Amino acid sequence: MHSSMNIKLSKLKERLDEIQKMLSQPDVVNDMENYTALNKEFSEINPIVSKYNEYIDLDRAINDAKELLESDDQDMVLLAEEEIAEAANKPEIIEQELKLMLLPKDTADDGSAYIEIRAGAGGDEAAIFAGDLYRMYSRLAEREGWGLEEINIRPAEQGGLKEVIGKLEGKGVFKVLKFESGVHRVQRVPETESQGRVHTSTCTVAILPEVEEVQDIHIDKNDLRVDTFRASGAGGQHVNKTDSAVRLTHIPTGLVVECQDGRSQHKNKEKAMSLLAAKLKQQEIDSQQQSIASERKILVGTGDRSEKIRTYNFPQGRMTDHRIKLTQHNLDQIMDGDIKAICDALLAENQLAMLSKLEEE
Repeated sequence: MHSSMNIKLSKLKERLDEIQKMLSQPDVVNDMENYTALNKEFSEINPIVSKYNEYIDLDRAINDAKELLESDDQDMVLLAEEEIAEAANKPEIIEQELKLMLLPKDTADDGSAYIEIRAGAGGDEAAIFAGDLYRMYSRLAEREGWGLEEINIRPAEQGGLKEVIGKLEGKGVFKVLKFESGVHRVQRVPETESQGRVHTSTCTVAILPEVEEVQDIHIDKNDLRVDTFRASGAGGQHVNKTDSAVRLTHIPTGLVVECQDGRSQHKNKEKAMSLLAAKLKQQEIDSQQQSIASERKILVGTGDRSEKIRTYNFPQGRMTDHRIKLTQHNLDQIMDGDIKAICDALLAENQLAMLSKLEEE
């Protein structure tokens, strides 16, 4: 194991001992905020230190066995040889596991996420494709046991969706979907195409992590314009009867969010505030990432919404993810939400890129 990695792990071991002592102190126990933060840190560090201890014990056992090779007792020598052979690849395996555990964690990974899908180039066909993508992610949510809450939806006149914003709720949603942001391209023959020509249309997808506490992002009320209006779309008698829909405009940034899903204006405003906080947080992250652009260039792409990331070719029944050169020929299953394997492949590729960078350092 490289000395720099040993130093990092030794420091984590010391920190774990320090936290254990602190957690037994009455003043820490009485400070609930500090106690919760220390417990969270303990649960993050503990598995790494346990794995490191496993590595140390194995390394010691191998060294002890090597010393026995010098023994005059042939039975002891045979036993030592067996032990060394059995442990041959284990240190490298544990070291690789430790490297993965040491990779920087995205604090948003464990949480829920907002999804925005907007029809792009291609007119009616783009709107139909936006509807198809929304169904794809909805079916994925069902498969994974996530909740899906619609925030705002704008149907297109000829079918499909001009725009849809939803919230996917569940553990690890953002981690699974964070590499879905970008331009999704569809190639297929529209139903209205009499010559059988393949048309190309696009949609943009954006995945935003939920902000744990809206209070974490300071939003001055004086910077907000709040408009209420009547909800449109499906909804029976409620539609066009009450001004329950809410539009928030954040004047300094020009960001606009709408929510017209619920019947309560108060609830819609609450949801819109949460979405606005997520968008402002994302702007903050984007700004930081642009200032360290070289740090952000990972193999799976930058997450830029203008980046073409994937093509869905219906005549050939295939999907191609351009970032990792992955092609699959099960388009029907993919459009039915069977995309977890694709998301996992993107995550694995990103981890490999980060590992490579860690090893260079």
